[in-house]
Amino acid sequence: VQVVESGGGLVQPGGSLRLSCAASGSIFSISVMHWYRQAPGKERELVASLTRGGITNYADSAKDRFTISTSNAMNTVTLQMNGLTPEDTARYYCRAFAGAPLNLDVWGQGTLVTVSS
Repeated sequence: VQVVESGGGLVQPGGSLRLSCAASGSIFSISVMHWYRQAPGKERELVASLTRGGITNYADSAKDRFTISTSNAMNTVTLQMNGLTPEDTARYYCRAFAGAPLNLDVWGQGTLVTVSS
């Protein structure tokens, strides 16, 4: 499995961005897709998760602003981000995961989101 992120860029405070994570390979093996982010000088943090069964989970900072979804069974997972603030500035990473016995844990290279006026 490989994952590639896209959709990052520069946006003004209050704006929106839609990030995409395109998966390839043995997509059927993916149990959960996560979006993480890492801001300069900070640790990587989990932003949102989506299970194959459709269960979502969000960090407190993302609730009511971000939406994680897929329209094609994990082939592409999107993160819709609204109401962006400078605190959302970070590199956003997609992570494809499955526990034992598949033991899948694949990260993308990330896409940079900058929120600035």
